[in-house]
Amino acid sequence: MKRIQLNIIFIFVTGWGIITGNAQNIEIQPYLQDAGPESVTVMWQTDSGEESIVEWGVSPDLGNVTTGSATDINFTGTRVHKVKLIGLKRFTVYYYRVKTGKATSDVYQFKTPPFSSDGESFRFLAMSDMQYDRDAPDKFYEVVNEGILAYLKKEFEGTVPDNLAMILIPGDLVENGARFHQWGDHFFRPAEKLFSSVPVYPVPGNHERNSVFFFKYFSLPENGSPEYAEHWWYKDYGNTRILGLDSNQGYRDIKEQMVWLEKVLEETANSKEIDFVFAQMHHPHKSELWIPGEEDFTGEVVKRLEKFTDETGKPSVHFFGHTHGYSRGQSKDHKHLWINVATAGGAIDNWGEFEGRDYDEFTVTQDEYGFVMVEVAPGEGNPKFTVKRISRGNQYRKKDNELTDSITVWRYGKAPATPEGVYPAGKNVDPEELVLKASGFKSDRKGAFHAASNWQISTTPGFSDMVVDSWKQYENRYYNENRQAGDDLTDEKIYRLLKPGTTYYWRVRYRDQNLNWSKWSPVRSFVTNRE
Repeated sequence: MKRIQLNIIFIFVTGWGIITGNAQNIEIQPYLQDAGPESVTVMWQTDSGEESIVEWGVSPDLGNVTTGSATDINFTGTRVHKVKLIGLKRFTVYYYRVKTGKATSDVYQFKTPPFSSDGESFRFLAMSDMQYDRDAPDKFYEVVNEGILAYLKKEFEGTVPDNLAMILIPGDLVENGARFHQWGDHFFRPAEKLFSSVPVYPVPGNHERNSVFFFKYFSLPENGSPEYAEHWWYKDYGNTRILGLDSNQGYRDIKEQMVWLEKVLEETANSKEIDFVFAQMHHPHKSELWIPGEEDFTGEVVKRLEKFTDETGKPSVHFFGHTHGYSRGQSKDHKHLWINVATAGGAIDNWGEFEGRDYDEFTVTQDEYGFVMVEVAPGEGNPKFTVKRISRGNQYRKKDNELTDSITVWRYGKAPATPEGVYPAGKNVDPEELVLKASGFKSDRKGAFHAASNWQISTTPGFSDMVVDSWKQYENRYYNENRQAGDDLTDEKIYRLLKPGTTYYWRVRYRDQNLNWSKWSPVRSFVTNRE
């Protein structure tokens, strides 16, 4: 009898493709975490296999091998691998690839951060709310590949890691963080060409649902409160400190987070190496497109950042998302920016769709897709950063990486000239026809222009009893129009009725576009007509 030998090959079909029973398959390509001047963490996902190897070096020949560990992420044999490379040189380009069994990735690049003392310029990216939208399922892929990567290629020479230092994501990475497949299908795979070259630093949004997957997929700095690992943390890059905070229910009310924040800010105040602080959390304190999304927790964070900036002179920013649109504002009395960096994929909160409000702090709000680029430069003894909004438009009007907003802030400001009050002064001022008038804007800083005015009227010369406190900015882009168009900011109509036969005191100050306030004008007084 002739023996027949059967060679049986088992083939399994999964959501990731076709794989054989004996070979590993890379399901999520390598991505970078927690980069420092001398180290970086590399992570990736395979369908099986414990082997976790990174081959790396300063050339495509590689030459070095480092091993790490693997974690079962969904109890089906799927593994997330983590390898920490150490002994690296600062501000240096490295090549690497990952291996698990016979599965080997392509060769990628990354660049280590500099020390603050190196005085190097760098850029980082902030975007949020890329959660899957069934009406625009490929939007996040478009924002990354036709937006971010195309923008970098067009604007700068060199590779992606040469031109981008890190990626901040203040929440809502996926539509439902408890659904395993969404992490690969909706978040990592659309952005694999970006995440393989630039470290990504997210904080959880409400759509992550405090899922274990978030904390297994990311290896964030371990310098937060130990009992709440990776819920809050900080990361330094050059002269900049990044704070990651958790504004979600169950964590925003934990006192340890605020205690930790205040301690870190105190340490940062005493650090000569840090010039700027950028915080990120998911929820807004104020939202012009969607008031129901606001949270008091973020307001408490803003107060602490404003206080820090006042006491140290170090400008600060808080990035957020949750509302699906871009907004940029600034604190009235502080060098602190408010920036909503959404939306990178989630359905836009269109004007008029939800309850909104025209807040004084915000100068620009846009119901559009896009991302934010931040450029940090050491300057000649005066470091600065520039924030740029790059828009992809919306479902009604497409935009191809259009610059729609920009602001630059210096570490050390140069105040505009003190304005002079022109009118009113003296007696017999009609309270119903009152228009405050002041001198023109002047500044010794090249390119500075008049960006805001703050007018005050009081019944006391010390302004302890304020009657009017009006703050107007040079633009107020709200609901597709500039509500400040045509206002040169040198006069202010007073609509509040003032009492007849009363002495009032008034003053004004001017601000430039870099958030520098002048001194208050000399106090002038006037007396209103008697009835």
